[in-house]
Amino acid sequence: MTLLDQMTRCPRAFDPELGAGATDHVRNLAPPAQNLLHGAAGSSPYLAGLIQKEADWIVGAIDDPDAALAAQMLCGRDVAPDQLGAVLRQGKRRVALLTALADLGGAWSLAQVTQALTDFADAATQAALQASIAAQVKRGKLPGVSMDDVETAGGMVVLAMGKMGAGELNYSSDIDLICLFDETRFDVADFAQARMGFVKATRAMSALLNDLTGDGYVFRTDLRLRPDPGVTPVCMAMEAAERYYESLGRTWERAAYIKARPAAGDLAAGDGFLKALRPFVWRKHLDFAAIQDAHDMRLAIREHKGLGGPITLPGHNMKLGRGGIREIEFFTQTRQLIAGGRDVDLRMRGTCEGLAGLSQKGWIDADVADLLTDNYVAHRTVEHRLQMVRDAQTHSLPQSGDGMARIACLMDMDVRDLEADLHHRLSAVHDAIEGFFAPSATDDAPEHTLDTAAIERWHSYPSLRSERAAALFERIKPTLLRRLEQAPRPQDALLAFDGFLAGLPAGVQLFALFDANPSLVDLLVDIVSTSPALAEYLSRNAGVFDAVIGGSFFAQWPGQDALQAELAQLLNHEADYEAKLDAVRRWNKEWHFRIGVHQLRGLVSASEAAAQYADLARAVIVCLWPEVGAQFAKKHGAAPGRGAVVLGMGSLGAGRLNATSDLDIIVIYDADGVEASSGPKPLATRQYYARLTQAMITAMTAPMAQGRLYEVDMRLRPSGTQGPVATSWGSFQSYQKEQAWVWEHLALTRAAVVAGADALGRDVEAFRHEVLHTPRDAAHILNEVAQMRVRIAQAKEATSMWDAKIGPGRLQDIELCAQAFLLISGSVTRSVQDGIVAGVGAGLLSDADGVVLSDVYDVCWRVQMASKLLTGRSLGHDDVRSGGHDFLRRTMDGIGSDDLETHYAKAAAVIDRVVALGEQHEKRG
Repeated sequence: MTLLDQMTRCPRAFDPELGAGATDHVRNLAPPAQNLLHGAAGSSPYLAGLIQKEADWIVGAIDDPDAALAAQMLCGRDVAPDQLGAVLRQGKRRVALLTALADLGGAWSLAQVTQALTDFADAATQAALQASIAAQVKRGKLPGVSMDDVETAGGMVVLAMGKMGAGELNYSSDIDLICLFDETRFDVADFAQARMGFVKATRAMSALLNDLTGDGYVFRTDLRLRPDPGVTPVCMAMEAAERYYESLGRTWERAAYIKARPAAGDLAAGDGFLKALRPFVWRKHLDFAAIQDAHDMRLAIREHKGLGGPITLPGHNMKLGRGGIREIEFFTQTRQLIAGGRDVDLRMRGTCEGLAGLSQKGWIDADVADLLTDNYVAHRTVEHRLQMVRDAQTHSLPQSGDGMARIACLMDMDVRDLEADLHHRLSAVHDAIEGFFAPSATDDAPEHTLDTAAIERWHSYPSLRSERAAALFERIKPTLLRRLEQAPRPQDALLAFDGFLAGLPAGVQLFALFDANPSLVDLLVDIVSTSPALAEYLSRNAGVFDAVIGGSFFAQWPGQDALQAELAQLLNHEADYEAKLDAVRRWNKEWHFRIGVHQLRGLVSASEAAAQYADLARAVIVCLWPEVGAQFAKKHGAAPGRGAVVLGMGSLGAGRLNATSDLDIIVIYDADGVEASSGPKPLATRQYYARLTQAMITAMTAPMAQGRLYEVDMRLRPSGTQGPVATSWGSFQSYQKEQAWVWEHLALTRAAVVAGADALGRDVEAFRHEVLHTPRDAAHILNEVAQMRVRIAQAKEATSMWDAKIGPGRLQDIELCAQAFLLISGSVTRSVQDGIVAGVGAGLLSDADGVVLSDVYDVCWRVQMASKLLTGRSLGHDDVRSGGHDFLRRTMDGIGSDDLETHYAKAAAVIDRVVALGEQHEKRG
């Protein structure tokens, strides 16, 4: 398709004589092409000159622009070094001319224009780099590098930054490059010589692209974006650059690396460097502190360039001025920095793509994304027209009327319409963005009756010791004090918040988060004034607030399958094992926090929260088990035999956990006749699975940077703490059939395979059914339960009436009784309620007794869930804060401590009568 077939507009000639003079050099032009060239040349002296120089080439280029462009991308290949500069300069002229005509004629979109310019910049940089590296190799200046290594530049890479990195080059862009080399390819003794060779190659490459000759220049080249450019060489070792960014890197450098990509040289090494730099660029938590950094940069640019004040068109800088291109780029990149650490889908390089991604993920409104995208395209289009005039690296609108008229001709617009459109667009961008970077000043601190002594000591706390943290806190302080004053018991709320703040190790990120999202202050005050345990948890893990605004925090519970899919995807993006362990901890904390908040605010019942905690724990085990196995297999080989399964016991198996539950598990493996693994360091099968199990326990319980996942209890395995940590399939079957105590078969009623080898898991579950279907002597089972109750009572007593777990008629007592009914009836279901139904069906309970146990169990579970959420332990009324009383009253549906005693007594009486049947039968026997 010809360029003329794609045209949608045509520029006008500001200077018709100039246009005619240029087109006179071109022969055999169709009238539409004549008009296009006449309008372009008549408004742009630069384009007029290009048309004259490329008069013979441009006709064919108009007939087949795609082929013409593709040919220029290859122009630097197989060219003698002394001819390369001239060839590249000619290629740049041709690409600039063709893209200008396609742009002015509306044949190509802005994205096509900027990508074409960027692609040529990549090709030219690669050609110049290869030539420069080849020269150094021929002179023996790069130890160990041969001519075969020239295409990959002997381990050197050129990173394209800024608009080149994003594929957004404009007509007169300079190209921002960072040049690095892979020092690991060289012996220590050769490092200095190699570095000097790469430095010389970099300077030669830059000169080949940058120097102005009779043929013009290729691209103005800027190497100053490298670390500390005043003292570092123009080509640095990757390790040195990485150390700089890890220790001294600033927010503007993080933003710059959003657009970075390898453009020439050793692209694989460049990708590896950028991958290593991800933790620097993309923070693990939402980084709202980046907003202030970006705002400070905007102000510094305005002050340095003298671009403050209201929007007036003459001389207005379309890039750096108010409402300009840089405003949109800063807005987009800052939002990406905030959220991109959590969401890899937001790590795109292009500005328009970034806006679309942020809108899709809910970080900005769709209408804001559309407005900024539309104006970004319009601003860049005007910027191109400004630069087309004389190939000047300018972004400023003309000061004169004639200058503006010339731009209007290139835009094929009336001058007045252009000026009105520009003013409207600049104002719209400024209005949409300014509030994000510079929100309205907060009100003065409200009048209050709060304890001033507590407030005055806040600035002595660790989280407020830095100047930046203190400044951010002062911004949110009025909102905070107002919310505390509105609490049901303000002084209690103040003391609760004081405790939270005292335990907070650092404050900048959290205070920036609150500054940008004031509604989170309400949630914080609710939590700290209600739940001491959750408040203490927040002090240590303030990053979990990210989840509140970084996802569907108040949406319906997704279920275990969706959780597993999300966690698996997260782990796939982490490169190493330690990072995976930290990632799963961070992810688990956020979901754990979500369940607690939902329960605290009455969005889910105690029973629903219990099931959600269990879904979460199971999802973690399902996703973590193969990661542990893969890491273990690197050293010791794949799991021998049929593999292993993780069997959840107790509350995990039954699918009901509370906020502080540990996890009861058993690991069962099947060697299937295989005696040892076959890895670099093979292990005997028994030792293999014992150490694999220990690795899983470590992965779950080790205190890492993000804390622990769960405490793990393996005492329910065969032979308890005396037995091996991993049990063979054969031993497990033999033990359960021949040696297991009654209490171990009771525990089996709640067992469930959570993770591991599917086939073995099915066999374990089938065997569980077999064991539980074995006929039982009800009297013997009940007598065993009676003895267990005695031992439990002797071992531990309830701490208070609010201790709903230990004691007659409480959780453990009812669960034990229900498990006995399941075992007696041969039922394979796992719930306590099903066990109570089985007891009624077996004639061991009356219908009325069944109702009592069922109701009391529900009450006990609600007490347990509330206790663990509020305090992390069993609670008494002295533990409950002002907000906690409302939560407890709502959870307990009005049941108080006196009522609890009555409930416990009713359930205990029922259980006493049941187990007495067994005792009497045993005595008669």
